Amino acid sequence: MSQLSHINCKIIKKNTPLYQIDPMSIIAPSLLAANFLKLGEACAMLNESEAEYFHLDVMDGSFVPNISFGLPVIEQIRKATSKVCDVHLMIVQPEKYIAAFKKAGADILTVHYEACPNLLDTLAQIKAQGMKAGVAINPDTDVSVLAPFIKEIDLVCVMSVYPGFGGQKFIEPTYEKVKALKQIITNAHATTLIEIDGGVDLNNAATLVKAGADVLVAGTTVFKAADPIAMIASLKQA
Repeated sequence: MSQLSHINCKIIKKNTPLYQIDPMSIIAPSLLAANFLKLGEACAMLNESEAEYFHLDVMDGSFVPNISFGLPVIEQIRKATSKVCDVHLMIVQPEKYIAAFKKAGADILTVHYEACPNLLDTLAQIKAQGMKAGVAINPDTDVSVLAPFIKEIDLVCVMSVYPGFGGQKFIEPTYEKVKALKQIITNAHATTLIEIDGGVDLNNAATLVKAGADVLVAGTTVFKAADPIAMIASLKQA
């Protein structure tokens, strides 16, 4: 099975009646919340779980007030899994590093709308490297800004917390934001997936899916759980 199979299957379902009766979301545990001394164990656990994506947050200390990990870590994680590597760049000038992240093993490369003065060109560069192209938007950015580009976007990452740190409280207006984005996608007859990143847990997962979310990023909720594999299964069924 190819690394992009989960993405492609989900998109295919969006164009068939099956999508209407398949409520299960894609779960993307964020390794930012894992114990960095035990990343190998974390990867092994996720491989055994129902999670389809590994969500990998790259922070530069400039676009966001935090620094996480970069290319060398992603290269090692790529070797540890055949699942989808969903790389979220919270960095300035992401276009400079597109080829490098492809080489490191990214399947989906998500850049921030706020960091890309020429978004269409950046998306084209990502796709030219054979990756799915994602766009993240901060909580204060209206989803309407993506309407002109929506058919060129494979995945929209809706930030439900302010980017930079894990463990933040979920921002409640995200529900309406997801509904509005879903309407934009539907009106354009696009196949764009909606990903939610920040504060996702069992209290809001089902409501997010009902609003239109396809992918749920969960960091603290998964890695701080007594049984992370069971938590992933519960999120998937939410």
